[in-house]
Amino acid sequence: MAFLWILSCLAFFGAAYGRNCGVPAISPVITGYARIVNGEDAVPGSWPWQVSMQQRNGFHFCGGSLINENWVVTAAHCSVSTRHVVVIGDYNKCTADGKSQSISVAKAITHPYWNSNTINYDITLVKLSSPVKFNQQVSPVCLAGTNSIISAGKLCVTTGWGLTNSNAFRTPCILQQTSLPILSNVQCQKYWGNMISDVMICAGASGASSCMGDSGGPLVCQEGGAWSLVGIVSWGSGNCSPRNPGVYARVSEFRNWIDQTLATN
Repeated sequence: MAFLWILSCLAFFGAAYGRNCGVPAISPVITGYARIVNGEDAVPGSWPWQVSMQQRNGFHFCGGSLINENWVVTAAHCSVSTRHVVVIGDYNKCTADGKSQSISVAKAITHPYWNSNTINYDITLVKLSSPVKFNQQVSPVCLAGTNSIISAGKLCVTTGWGLTNSNAFRTPCILQQTSLPILSNVQCQKYWGNMISDVMICAGASGASSCMGDSGGPLVCQEGGAWSLVGIVSWGSGNCSPRNPGVYARVSEFRNWIDQTLATN
């Protein structure tokens, strides 16, 4: 499986729990098909649900998405544990500006059907040891509803601190963003064959790509003025080729499990 990365509202799309979701206080500015590979800087604070999963020494290894004051969604293959730290509200991860919140992990719950061979059910819920404080730079994303349908060709956005070149020695300091078109699973199977399952959604093959270090981060689509989490960065080409689509865990397929897990934990 050399081509794999180990990368790193309740009606149509759903809502976060207990707070308005998916509407940044600071509006993002997206200029089309800029890349995370050779990427485009995000506007500071414009993706307030983006988190950095870090080791205790400050090393960024995966992304994630804040869904309420106590919980973050990331990828199962990130192997998040209580040894790790969640950094929320960051923008330039190389400098301390006093705006970010660093919170330890109280619990990490991976989907019971997670399969590291097929990369199916690539989702982990991370409970924070203390609630985040919502502010202009920190707020939750909406969650895709169980019945949400994202049409092929719709432009959505992925964000993260992943490599801007597959040969780069380190991840970028500044949060990167890129706009990507959604592919149908039939279209995606033309690239990846039977690796693509119903619990995955594909985007890209358009001159843009996620890369190592973006894993676990968000793929968000805007509907009715609010952004909803439709995908979790999961896997793709080994060299982050912008000619191949990236593959994301399909959040709508996990919505019931997410709701039940949060209700019982």
